[in-house]
Amino acid sequence: MVSDVKWVSFSVKTSREASDAISDMLIGFGANGVSVSDPKDILDIIGEPGSLVYADDEFLSSLGSDVVINAYFPVSGKHIRIAKQSGNPGCVTLGDDLYSSIPEIKISIAEFTDRISDQILRIKEFLPVGKAEISWEIVREKDWEENWKKDYKPIHISDRITICPSWEKASAVQGEMIVYLDPGSAFGTGSHETTAMCSEIIDGILRANDRILDLGCGSGILAIIASKIGAEWVEAIDIDPTAVAVARKNISDNGAGVILNEGVLSDATRNDYSLIIANIIANVLIDLRDDFPKFMCENGRLLISGIIDIQKERVLNAYNDAGYELLRSVHKGDWYSFLFRKGPGQKREQHPDRP
Repeated sequence: MVSDVKWVSFSVKTSREASDAISDMLIGFGANGVSVSDPKDILDIIGEPGSLVYADDEFLSSLGSDVVINAYFPVSGKHIRIAKQSGNPGCVTLGDDLYSSIPEIKISIAEFTDRISDQILRIKEFLPVGKAEISWEIVREKDWEENWKKDYKPIHISDRITICPSWEKASAVQGEMIVYLDPGSAFGTGSHETTAMCSEIIDGILRANDRILDLGCGSGILAIIASKIGAEWVEAIDIDPTAVAVARKNISDNGAGVILNEGVLSDATRNDYSLIIANIIANVLIDLRDDFPKFMCENGRLLISGIIDIQKERVLNAYNDAGYELLRSVHKGDWYSFLFRKGPGQKREQHPDRP
């Protein structure tokens, strides 16, 4: 092994529907960077009206339909270092970086490949995962530093919101809002339909006196956008400590006024949110349908996303039965977002420690 070899790149071929879930899983394992190559993104750019980008038929056919995810893990001797999952022995501490507070273990490449495969099988219970082919290669430090960034450019997710990686410094035009967010850090970089839909809806409905809760905040992107637009109060919660660490850095980098907590819905600090955002999986959304109103003001709104088309009727029926009023239904590709208003019969929780 060459002395400057420091990383193992694990590559997963999957579907567009499962790409964010698999990326999030790899991030949870402590990946130091995750890149996603989606041929649809390239086709969308080529197909934009007035686009000057040209590609011949041979190149277009070579793209295929697989989304390729690459995740990078540091080498330690004959092993790689991953974030310690619950119940694993051999805990040590990571170095001085974003994940410095997250314990880790050393593991063989073969064993880690099996763990990735097991997690993909769990994801397959909810989402189509495509080929789910896993491969790996050794990557040198210099190659890793540049290669994982090459697929990321600024993304325009609404008429005035642009998501920009930190190494792509951009100058905002009049009326444009730039959110700096490094991809591969936690779920939600703006490229996936669910995040893009939520961003567009928030941009269109948010009011200056709104009190926002972003539940399952991931990278913190939606909370940051709400803060930059000018909401009165913005709070973000995630159960994953890795996501919280990443969101904290992103919030700081953007100078956003966001209260950030690790926890679940019951850990929210208020019970009078005027807008709750939950971009999470359908099963959890259904489980929480009776709990959301306890934390919402009268006529409060609820924006839910992360719902694939085969689950949309199930989710809608559950929320209709719970007494919500559907205000808007939006879809991009196979994904849906729903905006509801709290129903008149839904009561909010009375708690002396909450405003």
